[in-house]
Amino acid sequence: MLNHVRPAFTLFLAFTAITGLAYPLAITGLAQAVMPEAANGSLVTRNNTVIGSSLIGQAFASDRYFWPRPSATSPSPYAANASSGSNLGTTSAKLRDRVALDLERLRAAGLATPVPADAVSASGSGLDPDISPDYARAQVARVAAARGQDEKTIGPLVDRLIRKPDFGFIGEPRVNVLELNLALDALNE
Repeated sequence: MLNHVRPAFTLFLAFTAITGLAYPLAITGLAQAVMPEAANGSLVTRNNTVIGSSLIGQAFASDRYFWPRPSATSPSPYAANASSGSNLGTTSAKLRDRVALDLERLRAAGLATPVPADAVSASGSGLDPDISPDYARAQVARVAAARGQDEKTIGPLVDRLIRKPDFGFIGEPRVNVLELNLALDALNE
């Protein structure tokens, strides 16, 4: 019996060392060498304090800031440890009710119609830090009014921060909400 157990145990230890230690360490080392900022979470700092990540959305609720798309994480929005989609289908009454409430809130805030889809729909992970240029532009008037600034000051800021699709064809144009709000604060400094 020991003749059968010994090779199995030896293979177990060998594959554990390869797949559990060597491979993860090699990939971590490669990521640190090739793209250290992304490997370390793409953290955004201000005054030597980490205030967020450019990869994970944040719940901005003040009229003075651009709002992100809804988050599907629960119980709190943009909780990275609860990343998931809402799993609600188009026939879901719960989804219809949430979208109706979001539309009501956005229209009460003065968002013009038609409302961009990402203003009322969560991303697949529930953590998306980006919004569409249309949703960002739709918020310019609200943010400008709340800050007592001219729309002609804030509108070009949105246009300047639009990211093109990766490699020119992967994904959609987008605006990172955290970067936009930091740039907005920098206008007043």
